[in-house]
Amino acid sequence: MKIINEFANKQFFGKFLSGLSLLFLLAACQNLTPAPDPADAAEVDHLLQLIDQRLDVAPMVAKAKWDSGGAINDPPREQLILDTLTTQASGLDAVFVRRFFQAQFDASKALQLSLHAQWRQQDAGKFSDAPDLGRDVRPVLDQLTPQLIASLRHMQPLLAAPGMRAYIETRARALVRGDVDGLPRRMAVAGLFAN
Repeated sequence: MKIINEFANKQFFGKFLSGLSLLFLLAACQNLTPAPDPADAAEVDHLLQLIDQRLDVAPMVAKAKWDSGGAINDPPREQLILDTLTTQASGLDAVFVRRFFQAQFDASKALQLSLHAQWRQQDAGKFSDAPDLGRDVRPVLDQLTPQLIASLRHMQPLLAAPGMRAYIETRARALVRGDVDGLPRRMAVAGLFAN
């Protein structure tokens, strides 16, 4: 009888381990992100690199505003820029364009606010190398904006593809800066999707 019980327990344990292994395998498969075709993947990477380049400008803006005492949040200026961008991006869905660029503004502001908080904590003075917003910063943004719009033209139809959101979010972790625990990156990329 003891031998039969040991055999039954071993069989049960073996089946239990097999079932558990299958559950782990299924869970791992659910987390796999299907890769788009190479041309679409290149479009994703290009847009994410442009988003990263735009976020690279945020520390310059933060320094300029720190030295000038200018406000980080300027809703009237943002609305004016969004209106202009919507016109420049004719042919693209206006709601999509506004949502995307508002997300870029919000991501930049999150980074700027974090830097200002850090500098306040450090009791930092003015920067000797602070850029001028009009001369040094806006030309960089003006150069990136048409590139972002062109990339959005290619990306908008791809966004509805199965698994595209997960793919973009995965690639963003590799290609877009992750300052402030990745908050600016998540904010910038979220602008691609309605929800």
